[in-house]
Amino acid sequence: MLKRTVFFVSDGTAITAETLGHSLLTQFDGLIINQVRVPFVDSEEKVRKVLEAAQQAATDDEHLPVIFNTIVDGDLSAMLARANAHMIDLFGMFMEPLEQALGVQRSPSVGMAHGMHDIVSYEHRMEATNYALAHDDGVSIRFDDAELILVGVSRSGKTPTCLYMALHYGVRAANYPLTDDDLGDGRLPAFLRKHKKKLYGLTITPERLVQIRETRRPGSRYASMKQCRNEVETAEALLQGEGIPIISTTHSSIEEIASRILNDLGLQKQLF
Repeated sequence: MLKRTVFFVSDGTAITAETLGHSLLTQFDGLIINQVRVPFVDSEEKVRKVLEAAQQAATDDEHLPVIFNTIVDGDLSAMLARANAHMIDLFGMFMEPLEQALGVQRSPSVGMAHGMHDIVSYEHRMEATNYALAHDDGVSIRFDDAELILVGVSRSGKTPTCLYMALHYGVRAANYPLTDDDLGDGRLPAFLRKHKKKLYGLTITPERLVQIRETRRPGSRYASMKQCRNEVETAEALLQGEGIPIISTTHSSIEEIASRILNDLGLQKQLF
């Protein structure tokens, strides 16, 4: 397989370069990609280090590396363009058309996309994150302030999904694990039923659940195929019987899961 090195370079966090660059790279099969994130490239000295790294990658791979660049400073970006690499200037290719569309000239500023320029929004996300942690895995079942409640068997992806929605969207997301006792009753606990409109179910294939649980408790009943299959099938039947929407986490990313849930529940919020 063809090996290529890809650099995500920015004078900020490089999150934008990495996110967009990674999305583009997923469209290509048959490549072994060495991804290198290089944030805070805000001086000529740091640019020179990137130029050296790009040259070394070109020598090692015997192919030119690719650089996804979101450096705001025009002089530093021009300097980076001299790299022995294929450079994709993500800001450069979009800014001029956007300025024309908006009729306004940009005001270059580093780190605005992921900084703390909006303190209110930042604090809102932090509060939502604290809420998710305080209402994780049934720690608290006081869900009056929750905007949504994820339910599903243990290790089906509830916690990371809640934290993602809190950190990125400021959504107060709680989660509750359906245990053997809950599943044996054949109906949702009363404290969940009263919040039925906030509920969303996560499911997963028994095979994948076994893999995940084996890393946590290898060889245990908890991780056995029999136990996993019984829990998944019973939980799905319970949720379907209660009319709770369900999404499978088996082959979906957290980003996809969160986006679908927020859309289904009408909780789409600004991406801060």
